[in-house]
Amino acid sequence: MTDPSRYVRERHNDGTRDVRRPAAPEPLAVPVYDNHAHLEIADGDEPLTLDEQLERAGAVGVIGVVQAGGDVDSSRWSAWAAASHPGVLAAVAIHPNEAPSYEAAGELDAAIGVIDELAAQPRVRAIGETGLDFFRTEADGLPAQFRSFEAHIDLAKQHDIAMQIHDRDAHDAVLETLQRVGAPDRTVFHCFSGDAAMARIAADAGYYLSFAGNLTFKNAQNLRDALAVTPRERILVETDAPFLTPIPHRGQPNAPYLVPLTVRFMAAELDADLDELCAQLAANTLEVYGAF
Repeated sequence: MTDPSRYVRERHNDGTRDVRRPAAPEPLAVPVYDNHAHLEIADGDEPLTLDEQLERAGAVGVIGVVQAGGDVDSSRWSAWAAASHPGVLAAVAIHPNEAPSYEAAGELDAAIGVIDELAAQPRVRAIGETGLDFFRTEADGLPAQFRSFEAHIDLAKQHDIAMQIHDRDAHDAVLETLQRVGAPDRTVFHCFSGDAAMARIAADAGYYLSFAGNLTFKNAQNLRDALAVTPRERILVETDAPFLTPIPHRGQPNAPYLVPLTVRFMAAELDADLDELCAQLAANTLEVYGAF
């Protein structure tokens, strides 16, 4: 890929989703950041450009986005987006579900080498998303996941930047790996998917828990229980856009401008003052990634 700015992916639409873009929510008085999004993925009946995404987000008090990569091309796009847009910081990585494919092609080491090079750029502030996924990857692909995960942990430590973890049906293995090899100083569980017990373990270890729009879903009581026991200084908020759109727009295209819906839901669940929670979320984001 000679020009990262031209890279784009399209989200598959099987015709069952409502692809209309939700209306903008009421702006937040105290600005926050979207800790994890995939803005290279076009979605909806009228896909937004990166500039449009940032403009809509800023209009409702979401003043920055951490753009996450998942393979070589999307990581290069993420680094380009951060270098060319003041409201964007980048995370770069080989996603755990991509690692077995790179390994089978004999290209995993080279791909990790590209991530290493990108991580040296000043506005690349995290390795991510990396981790383990026991839901989508078959048993024969797990060795590649573990090898890739441990290599990414090393990169985060070598570059002294944060790490964003993808953890799907792999809670114990992720925690064990972090304990065994040593976690980076700033480790984030992107789209936290555990329960209250895991939240306590993660917070006690000094990790950050990032909550997405699925926190608002009716069947996500485990996430609400986890939020309730997580110290405020360890909480982050994200969209994982274009996925996990919060209620009442579940299934529609997600975007950073919808972060206020999740933040207001969090404040209600925690019985917290909205402005104070926003200030805490913003401070936590800057603590993890540095200034935008």
